[in-house]
Amino acid sequence: MEPFTADKLLLRSVEWKTLIPILGKANRALANYNGILYALPNPAVLLSPLTTQEAVLSSRIEGTQATFGEVLKYEAGGEIVEERKRHDIQEIINYRKALRKAEIVLKDKPFHLNLLLILHDILLDSVRGRDKQRGHFRKIQNWIGKPGCKIEEADFVTPEPLQVLDLMDNWEKYYHAEEADPLVQLAIVHAQFEIIHPFLDGNGRIGRIIIPLFLYEREVLTKPMFYISSYLEKHRDEYIERLRDLQNPGNWEKWIAFFLRAVKEQSEENTKIVRQILKLYEQMKERIITLTHSQYAVPLLDHLFKHPIFASSALTIHKAMPSAPMVMTLLKKLKDDGILKILREGSGRRPQILAFTELVNLCEGKKVV
Repeated sequence: MEPFTADKLLLRSVEWKTLIPILGKANRALANYNGILYALPNPAVLLSPLTTQEAVLSSRIEGTQATFGEVLKYEAGGEIVEERKRHDIQEIINYRKALRKAEIVLKDKPFHLNLLLILHDILLDSVRGRDKQRGHFRKIQNWIGKPGCKIEEADFVTPEPLQVLDLMDNWEKYYHAEEADPLVQLAIVHAQFEIIHPFLDGNGRIGRIIIPLFLYEREVLTKPMFYISSYLEKHRDEYIERLRDLQNPGNWEKWIAFFLRAVKEQSEENTKIVRQILKLYEQMKERIITLTHSQYAVPLLDHLFKHPIFASSALTIHKAMPSAPMVMTLLKKLKDDGILKILREGSGRRPQILAFTELVNLCEGKKVV
């Protein structure tokens, strides 16, 4: 199988008329989502669990098995016995770190290829793939297919490595070009990145990180908080099939239509979940203030939303919280009221691990704690 010869961007062959109905729906749904995102009093706190869930789902598309709850429990100090699961969790943590790093950089300068290399370096830090030219574009041929397959058996052979720098330079220029619609442009940006496959590992996750960054930089969203991996994981086979079909002429419209449906449906789902989180926050605010009669009720609540699974000791050293005995009193009231559930009992120097069950279950979409 020969390496794929990628089209240079801009693509003038895309037939826009067929995309207009779904394009309008996707833009409206995304605008509605951005409206509620803009209105959130503290999105960094309230949407922290969803950012972790996005990292979980994006990594799961690449084969990781760790769950949202396991990541939070691990970060709280819970033991993870399986070495593979620890690697999975670290990949998810790295994904989140890369997204945060990008947001910081984009406040001062536009997206650039050096940032892409930095994100790749963060993503593969201390995990599988760390020895595969981490933080560098590939210099050898790679291909996509079943694990262990030979190039002759591949489903897709990426462009030759000598073409990567030229293709990525063209990709960066198109990223910053002025297209007729940013969502169609983003669909092409994402797909072209996956076609080029500029890294030996981590291309799928980096490609999905680019999605909220592009929307944020284009001011389509007020924060780089768009969670598309849930849709892509549910439609994983079609997602992969549509990308692979781009090696055949005339399939760009099919890919773009799929991507726009993903944006529409995930925007609607994101809006629904964010509203549920905001409603839960307001309900819990009133409940915890009434329950504790404490000036520390709101800082405590913010901690629960940012860290839905946590070690009790984390609150005793929190600068916004009172003395350790008072913290334990507050936590006891929340446990007695059923707001918090004990996942691990404390013993000696080992603290309790507690879960804010309603938020964990809401983010998982089912009862898990």
